[in-house]
Amino acid sequence: MGARWGKSAMKSLKGMSVLVTGGGSGIGLGTARYCMERGARVTICGRREDKIQAAAAELGDACCGVAADVTLAADRQKLLEAAIHHGGQLDALINNAGNMYRGAITELDETALQEVFHTNVIAAMMLTGLCTPSLAQKEGAVVFVGSIHTRRAFPGASPYAATKAAVQGLTRVLAAELGEQRIRVNCLLPGAVFTEINQRAGLMDDETALQRLEGMSDLHALGRIGTTEEIAEAMAYLICAEWVTGAMIDIDGGLGLGITADPAINKSKESSEHE
Repeated sequence: MGARWGKSAMKSLKGMSVLVTGGGSGIGLGTARYCMERGARVTICGRREDKIQAAAAELGDACCGVAADVTLAADRQKLLEAAIHHGGQLDALINNAGNMYRGAITELDETALQEVFHTNVIAAMMLTGLCTPSLAQKEGAVVFVGSIHTRRAFPGASPYAATKAAVQGLTRVLAAELGEQRIRVNCLLPGAVFTEINQRAGLMDDETALQRLEGMSDLHALGRIGTTEEIAEAMAYLICAEWVTGAMIDIDGGLGLGITADPAINKSKESSEHE
C-alpha cells in the first residue's frame, strides 16, 4: 500500500540495515557515513583488512567492517551473514565495489578484461542473488553504481564503460524480475567525483587524479565536480523511495549533457564585450 496524502512517501533510514560493498573509501564510505548519520546500521566491505577496519573505526559502533573480496563466493556469504548479524536484517544492498581497467582496443589483455567484468558485474549479480531472500523479507532495495562513461565516450575506457553498460541493463531486468517480491532495483550514475578507483588500478596518484577531475569542471553544466556526500544523498533516496524501480539516475552536475562550446557564439560574445 502506497503512502497516503499527508504522510511521507519515503521510508526512513532510521533502523535500517544497509550493506555497502567497496565501503572503505570514496562513494562507498561517503554513503555509509550518510546512512549512519540518519540512524542506519551499516556494514561495509573491502579487500584490505587494515583499510576497512580503519574506516569502520572512524565511522563508529553503528558500522561493521568486513574484509571481503566480492568475487569470492565464501566471502559473499560471510558478508551477508555479517550484515544480518550487525543490523538484525537486511534492508538495502549498495553494489558499489568496482575496479578500473583501461587500454586501447588493440592492446587489451583478455585476463584483465575478464577480471574487471568479474568484479564490476558478475560479483554484483551473485551478491544480489544471495541477498534477495533477506531483502524480500523487508521489501528492500538494491542500488547498482553505473557511470558517466555510458553517457560520454572516453577513448581508451572501453572495458570499464562496457561493465557499466552491463550493470545498467542488469538493473532494468532485475527490477522486473524482483518486483513481485517488492524489491526495488535502481542504478545511480555518478559524474566526476574524487575516488580511489584510478589509483587502485595504478593509473595515477591522488594528486594527479584530483587535478584530472578538477580539469573537467568546465565540462559540467554546473561548473564543478561533485562530492561523495552529493552522491550519498541520491543513494539514500533510492534506498527509501518506495515507488521507484528500474531507474537510472544521473548525479553528475550536467557532465552527461555533453556540453560543448560553440566557437561562433563565443567569438560573437567576445566581440560584443569589447565594443
